[in-house]
Amino acid sequence: MDESLTAGQRSALLQLALRLVDQRHARIAVAPYASAEGYWFGGGNMIEGAQGELYLVGRFRNAGDSRTGLAAGERGLELAVFVSRDRGRSFSKLVSLSRGDLEREGERVVSIEGSSLHLTERGVELYVSTEKGEPYPAGFERFQKPGTGVWSIDLLRAATVEELAGAASEPLLRGSGPESLHVKDPVVRSASSGETALVFCHHPYSWSSSNAGVALRSAGSVSYSAPCYSLFPRGLTWDVAVSRITDFLAVPRTGLFAAGPECTLVFYDGAECVRQHPDNPLGVARPRGYSCEELGGLAFGLGSGFGGIAGASPGALAALERLSTFEPLFLSPYGSGSSRYVHLTAVEEGIFATWQQSQADRSQPLVINFLPRLTVGAILGGERRRSNP
Repeated sequence: MDESLTAGQRSALLQLALRLVDQRHARIAVAPYASAEGYWFGGGNMIEGAQGELYLVGRFRNAGDSRTGLAAGERGLELAVFVSRDRGRSFSKLVSLSRGDLEREGERVVSIEGSSLHLTERGVELYVSTEKGEPYPAGFERFQKPGTGVWSIDLLRAATVEELAGAASEPLLRGSGPESLHVKDPVVRSASSGETALVFCHHPYSWSSSNAGVALRSAGSVSYSAPCYSLFPRGLTWDVAVSRITDFLAVPRTGLFAAGPECTLVFYDGAECVRQHPDNPLGVARPRGYSCEELGGLAFGLGSGFGGIAGASPGALAALERLSTFEPLFLSPYGSGSSRYVHLTAVEEGIFATWQQSQADRSQPLVINFLPRLTVGAILGGERRRSNP
């Protein structure tokens, strides 16, 4: 890229991210259905309504392992929308959608994964990824485990969040072939230009890696462009197997960032292995991350529209630069160390961060943290604080 950041700017971004995703000060917003390994809530986002209410979407996941077939447990069984009318201090369930509620005629939903709420001039959109009971493409049938299916992304539209309970699911994005057969975990953001980016995670038929892609929707349009599957290259070290973008944050134009190109923080999940890889007892013990227990990373982009993503040509989409090159930045101090699915919600008084955080019992509730706007400004002005423990 033509321009980059100074050492001071990079340090400020790292400090801001660590203060937002504060592992020690976060509190549980939504707990899973059991305090045990394999039980989660999260994989969604939070948005602010017109009256200041906060809507939070995610999926409840019960124990089960897709790597050994669906007979191993319930897995993703419910998509839920919660509402907070006290600025994030408490949440109550507003909408609940089962796997059956998300099915269309002739399609069976066997698991629910990531989702994203998005407000538009017409109302609200809910993007949801589900695993559907369909076969692998011809020539690759032998790679499909019994009881599993293919992941794709659907869209529900309604005038209000409450009306999503009765909205019909419509197909939106399916994989392009064996090399990107599964698409899931949508992240939807609109730029100031009105262009909308649908960022997603995709996997090959072999589930040997996790990658990021993007489709764009121009202002005023209701449809997306053909997707680009090469948005964010996998890393070279701790994130060589997984690089899944989970959200963007436009860095406020203040302090060290008052001038120069617009800067966007990119939060992502990474892992060195897709399957658990025990450490050699003679080697250095360190968190590697693996499927369902990913670790958190940080990157940035310069330019308008998500660091140049929105409005850029596919050849320019790899202009994101990692700040967590050699080690993960976000680690839970509990359980497996997993810290994943970070999402940010900027409001007038500051920024909320939500993410799934491994606990001592190895469950993963959705946790929440809030950083006041004055603190954000001080950090971006060059204030130095020690990193979170």
